[in-house]
Amino acid sequence: MTDMDATPLFRLAYVPGVTPAKWMRVWNERLPQVPLTLVPVASAEASQTLLGGGADAGLVRFPVDRTSLSAIPLYTEVTVVVVPKDHLLASADEVTVGDLADDIVLHPLDDTLEWESRPGLPALERPATTADAVELVAAGIGVLVVPQSLARLHHRRDLTYRPVADAPQSQVGLSWLQDRTTDLVEEFIGIVRGRTVNSSRGRTPTPAQPKQKRGTADGARRQAAAGNKAGGRPRTGGGGSGGSGGARSGAGKRGKPRRRS
Repeated sequence: MTDMDATPLFRLAYVPGVTPAKWMRVWNERLPQVPLTLVPVASAEASQTLLGGGADAGLVRFPVDRTSLSAIPLYTEVTVVVVPKDHLLASADEVTVGDLADDIVLHPLDDTLEWESRPGLPALERPATTADAVELVAAGIGVLVVPQSLARLHHRRDLTYRPVADAPQSQVGLSWLQDRTTDLVEEFIGIVRGRTVNSSRGRTPTPAQPKQKRGTADGARRQAAAGNKAGGRPRTGGGGSGGSGGARSGAGKRGKPRRRS
């Protein structure tokens, strides 16, 4: 089988917390002949997956290597702190970094937030993953600051989370190799940007359909109307002078006979 005979395929990498389902659904509606395959990757491995050709594009967390990768931002996530439900911060609607000063703030090795100065008290060891850090929060060992989607991904009934107003935020975007901006990559860019199927930068617009011809009866009515306008009002049988009806009326009148003298 040659490359020309191979079925086209689009591979989309995505990092934890990102949900590509809505874009995948649009893709399947627009390009049902091109399967979209999801490739889950860790946040720290996303750029390397794209550089190594493991995916055609990826939904990743910024920053990315802009020397070899193109990227467009999609949205920025709210940052939250994950705490036990009986924690003091659970009663607040929103907290600040300063409110975490007396807590052990866990810093997993796969942390996606860029801190200039980390809040709270440091833990003795860094958890290997965010999932491990959530287990430590449940055990009462500390709290965890993460993007909201990761708090939802690792949700537990005994934990809750609250927004951290002044914490750094995580930005999610679409990234791909600069020298591999294929037609399929362009298609997916259009989908995540909300372009319609007939967009000038999306797929080829659907040609306009010719106007349907009107029926012959409609044409006949137009012709009849045009004829009436040209000829004026139709004549009636009993009206007007000079008509045949007038002549017959005149002929029917007779004078009185003259008397002989």
